[in-house]
Amino acid sequence: MRAVVQRVLSASVSVDGTVVGEIAGPGLLVLLGVTHGDGEHEVDWTARKLWELRLFRDERSASELGAEILVVSQFTVYGEARKGRRPTWNAAAPGSVSEPVYDAVCSRLEGLGATVARGRFGADMQVALVNDGPVTLVLDSPT
Repeated sequence: MRAVVQRVLSASVSVDGTVVGEIAGPGLLVLLGVTHGDGEHEVDWTARKLWELRLFRDERSASELGAEILVVSQFTVYGEARKGRRPTWNAAAPGSVSEPVYDAVCSRLEGLGATVARGRFGADMQVALVNDGPVTLVLDSPT
């Protein structure tokens, strides 16, 4: 599992001009990609890491601040463009595999106490954000 994590002051995701998820910061915007074979271990690791990672000022975590988290499914975080001019996304799991894993990460975060806003899985989404910092990290779950 791969997550691109941005510390934000605010973020929203829209589909066809309608906001489907938004947070007011400070908070985290998470672009979440699922790869083949991701399961419960990766779900647990990723949710806990997002909730407890000290990304905010004064080395505080989302859990300490009660920061909201906007999670957007994003298969393109597994894009590969080392060769040629056309990227491939072979490492990204298909929707039938990744959607339940995406839902599980969101649910696990909620179970840890997070307020979670979501994008719409598989939709053409427009994401708007105001970075705080900016602070952006790539998290790859251990295999």
